[in-house]
Amino acid sequence: MIAENLLPWYDKHARDLPWRLSPKQRLVAPDLQFADPYHVWLSEIMLQQTTVVTVKSYYLKFLSLWPTVHDLAAEELDSILSAWAGLGYYARARNLHRCAKVISKDFAGVFPDNEEALLTLPGVGPYTAAAISAIAFDHPSTVVDGNVERVIARFYSLQDPLPGVKGKMKDCAAKQTPDKRSGDYAQAMMDLGATICTPRSPACVICPIQENCQGRKDGTAVLLPKKAPKKIKPTRKTYAYIMKDEKGRVLLRRRPDKGLLGGMTEVPTSDWLQGEGPVHDPLMSSLGEWDVLDGVVKHTFTHFHFEITVVCGGPSVAKSEAVKKLGARWYHEVDFASLALPTVMNKILKHAEFTV
Repeated sequence: MIAENLLPWYDKHARDLPWRLSPKQRLVAPDLQFADPYHVWLSEIMLQQTTVVTVKSYYLKFLSLWPTVHDLAAEELDSILSAWAGLGYYARARNLHRCAKVISKDFAGVFPDNEEALLTLPGVGPYTAAAISAIAFDHPSTVVDGNVERVIARFYSLQDPLPGVKGKMKDCAAKQTPDKRSGDYAQAMMDLGATICTPRSPACVICPIQENCQGRKDGTAVLLPKKAPKKIKPTRKTYAYIMKDEKGRVLLRRRPDKGLLGGMTEVPTSDWLQGEGPVHDPLMSSLGEWDVLDGVVKHTFTHFHFEITVVCGGPSVAKSEAVKKLGARWYHEVDFASLALPTVMNKILKHAEFTV
């Protein structure tokens, strides 16, 4: 069993993370045995497709603003989106709010302790449910993230490529999950993958489970897990309309709640189209003359590349009656920090020489 060699290593080398109750911390506070489910849930939602280094400051900010799940549930979505801005994958923030409301109202603020019930919560999938079950309640749930996949693929020398091999990875991981200290084991596997069994140049010489690692024995560890060839991402293009009034304010609006960047604040844009070039929005074109800024703003989302041509209009454009149809509001530059502006919109504003 991996746990026999891994857990003693984890007791000495566990990463110090703000949402974690490590073995060293338990020595200081022996009455605390498991991490707070609210802390585990919040961190795991934030860590989806985001690095630990990036998440730390956001996690601490959220806890300072909303110390309990009841506090988070009572907050307005716009405030949560604003605090989340820059973390990406904004559907997570909307589901975070929805889930907090469910926990607060339907569960009296107490997280369920089993995977089946956890899976009924908004934004909680199999991985997150297993992580909460294991780390917060020490149930023998099998937790498999990217780090664990890499460790398992190398330990068993699984040669089939991702994503097809994921099922086999999960089966192998389940065989290794111990009945006791399951939460520590899950976090130990994550730490092992993050610090020793790294994607490139794994430190096999100091790995606590090297003796039984088949990938090390057959010399294929560094090549695993294998990945299927990446699909080529398409490129979408748009115009972004920077409109200033006589007071120097800029026009911004809220995106629809559903869809990409749902509920976030944006610079008005034309349709995001895949093709040779951006196409002007008819309403925006009707407002008057626009000056095209040099260069193109580039951004990449999960499924496509994005190129934005930024155009600017002055007070004469801003005075048009048609502006009211945009459903937008005027903001001073000093207001930007309090808005839920996603990274791509910050790039657009910076391109137009605003301070964000």
